[in-house]
Amino acid sequence: MTLPDGREVLISVRGLAKSFGGYQIWDGLNLDVYRGEILAIVGGSGQGKSVLLRVITGLVKPDLGEVELFGRNAKLLTPQDRVDIESRWGILFQDGALFSSLTVLQNIQVPMREHLELPQTMMDDLAFLKLAMVGLPPEAAHKYPSELSGGMRKRAGLARALALDPEIVFLDEPTAGLDPIGAADFDHLIHKLQQTLGLTVYMVTHDLDTIFTVCERVAVLADKRIVRTGSPIDLQRNPNHPWIQEYFCGERARAAQSGEQPRRLVV
Repeated sequence: MTLPDGREVLISVRGLAKSFGGYQIWDGLNLDVYRGEILAIVGGSGQGKSVLLRVITGLVKPDLGEVELFGRNAKLLTPQDRVDIESRWGILFQDGALFSSLTVLQNIQVPMREHLELPQTMMDDLAFLKLAMVGLPPEAAHKYPSELSGGMRKRAGLARALALDPEIVFLDEPTAGLDPIGAADFDHLIHKLQQTLGLTVYMVTHDLDTIFTVCERVAVLADKRIVRTGSPIDLQRNPNHPWIQEYFCGERARAAQSGEQPRRLVV
């Protein structure tokens, strides 16, 4: 779907509701994701940020509401339709979520084996290309996840997310657990890949430095819905909500926005 202003909506959710154990986390949640943007999803603990990612990608079913993926209603997709759409995105879960019994090279090839019919030599070549894209050395290919640092695991997970040349990548807390230098490097990598590949990036994050450094638009989850969307600067200048005021207008947010020390402030 293309809006009058020319923006193309890749993902649209309307009226989502979801409860767990009698606790309702959303009631009438609406959100659009536009092609080519880096969108941050923020909110307090228990607001369902990661659950929303899982609902959009079909890992969790909502109680009510509609999800449209590339202009198609997710409820009306056939199994083959679902497979085809899933080949158009990649997901980086927290800490990479790599298969511990597979090498990095084998992990990257998992989506290829699921969606493509390629000879092993071609899959090897493609996997090494993805490793290079995320800044990992060739020798990392034959290591197991337990042999990698936290930052290398995230990069390996990102390489797997990019295995099928997706249009959109979903990132769940991509800089969580990284040291300040590693987190800044990962931000730079995401921005470079988005610019080079024309990716759409949907990012769940708490990291204010990431938000002010690479994110073009922010969607704020509070009060069981998306209460505001806008650029980080827009939200900082016009908070209009207690949580946004506290998050985007406090001392930590001012330091992150200005680049002052200390860096990588996470709330």
